[in-house]
Amino acid sequence: MYARSEICCGEIFPSVIVSEYEVISKVYEDTNQLFEPYKNNPAEKFPIRVKVELIRIFDEPIPFKPLIPHLTFIKNKEMWTGSIRKPMRIIPEVDYQLIIKNINNSK
Repeated sequence: MYARSEICCGEIFPSVIVSEYEVISKVYEDTNQLFEPYKNNPAEKFPIRVKVELIRIFDEPIPFKPLIPHLTFIKNKEMWTGSIRKPMRIIPEVDYQLIIKNINNSK
């Protein structure tokens, strides 16, 4: 799971990957509201869904920005946020392996 950068109490918390999940269902549609939508799109309900199962929460979050130059699914390295600004994103196996390899390197 990717957590975007946030500013809280004057402190900047960088973008990180905090956990690993496995998709355990087929894609389905459901328009019931699950959580509060983003301020810039209050009508968003994220209707395309999958069921997931937690594999693990990482002891230390993996910093995301150092991975950007190496992730193949991010085509525009300068404007990389457009590559992840979606409710769900499939990433190639090679990118998944790169992220997992960085679990121990994030400390």
